[in-house]
Amino acid sequence: MPGPSARWDAGVGVVKNYFQLREFSFTLRDDVYLRFQSFSSPQELERELQKINPYKIDIGAVYSHRPNQHNTVHLGAFQPQEKELVFDIDMTDYDDVRTCCSSADICSKCWTLMTIAVRIIDRALVEDLGVRHRLWVYSGRRGVHCWVCDDAVRKWSPALRAAAVEYLSLVKGGADTVKKVTLSHPVHPFIRRSVAVVQEYFERHALLGQDILGSPERWDRVLALLPEELREPLQAEFPRKKDSVQRWELLRARAERERERGRAGHPEWEVMLQLCFPRLDCNVSKGLGHLLKSPFSVHPKTGRISVPLDLQRLEEFDPFSVPTITSLCQELDAAGSDGEQEEGGDTEPKRRMRAPPHALQTTGGRAWPRTCGSWSSSWRRWRAPGGGSASAAAIFKEISEPWTLPVSPVLSLSPPLAAGVPWSSQTPRGCPCPGFVPFVLFFTQNPLNVSGHPCAGRC
Repeated sequence: MPGPSARWDAGVGVVKNYFQLREFSFTLRDDVYLRFQSFSSPQELERELQKINPYKIDIGAVYSHRPNQHNTVHLGAFQPQEKELVFDIDMTDYDDVRTCCSSADICSKCWTLMTIAVRIIDRALVEDLGVRHRLWVYSGRRGVHCWVCDDAVRKWSPALRAAAVEYLSLVKGGADTVKKVTLSHPVHPFIRRSVAVVQEYFERHALLGQDILGSPERWDRVLALLPEELREPLQAEFPRKKDSVQRWELLRARAERERERGRAGHPEWEVMLQLCFPRLDCNVSKGLGHLLKSPFSVHPKTGRISVPLDLQRLEEFDPFSVPTITSLCQELDAAGSDGEQEEGGDTEPKRRMRAPPHALQTTGGRAWPRTCGSWSSSWRRWRAPGGGSASAAAIFKEISEPWTLPVSPVLSLSPPLAAGVPWSSQTPRGCPCPGFVPFVLFFTQNPLNVSGHPCAGRC
């Protein structure tokens, strides 16, 4: 498989030896973990993926020396040189404010927290930190990841990365800390803009979805976040209100009355932010040596594909409807059967994709709609040069030939697969997700710059 020859806008070209210096890690059966894997060429990576069939693939930094030779260089000489700034937002970090689910479980009610997090962090990255190129993806299970790919940002030191995370963090304290948000005065513009985002979702998510004031046990946890002069009268009045919406309106009105009396502060904002503000994993973001699951790969627990998020239609995203490795293989099989029927007299057997054995027992959910990143639908939209629908055989032949990504700062997923890399129909049945290899080969050979809607409006 030849490597891609794409070049992004924004003046960023291919860095010499970028691919060879990029670290991969593989998780194999029985939690065998292989770090500091690197490869001389995309072809070598492809052969290794086909050979060992990893359960999980993570991407790390670009190093000063080839990662697979790190034991052969002088002590201290092997150092990470650059890496995308990444953010990991995991739903388990919200367990203290979720009433619907806990641990790795998610549902449509609590997924709103991810929508709020993406909106707050993405706006701050662009407007406050001057970031241009970022890719938001669903993790495949219970959260979202963001890859910031600006050339200058990739070279940030751990101290700069930690400062960025500190700027974007507001919820402080561990499991034993009751009040985790305390606002200073005057309130910073970033916090004011974040409150405005939270207010759009607060009634639907917190008051109706989570019903945070629906019982004495629940409203006691909220009242514990308020100053005493508010807590005691509300404790007496809450039982006379019929639901969370009325109780919250009472709380908000009393807080406003206290401000009119000259008491500074926004205790209702502190409650809203503690319940809804993004919770970042600082260690993932600040460490150059930290690895993160590759976009477009298969989650080993769910079988779901780590697909990009369309920021223009963020509220429409349904984590339970994304494609799975099983559904993709089934649709490829169906496309192959259609091709056989069209060609009629062709007796040559068609090679079919099969999910690896460890991915077959995953929960699939309904088929992903034809939206951003719907690779299986791209197969059906593919057209032969003459304009007619191409057969499966023609598709396989076409995508076995080299093709390159158009010059654009926007990552295009349309069509046929991910990032302008040929994908051979000779991929064996043991291969991981059919969408993974194309993306990884592009992502690791080129400094990645992506922004905005990943399908550039073509879906």
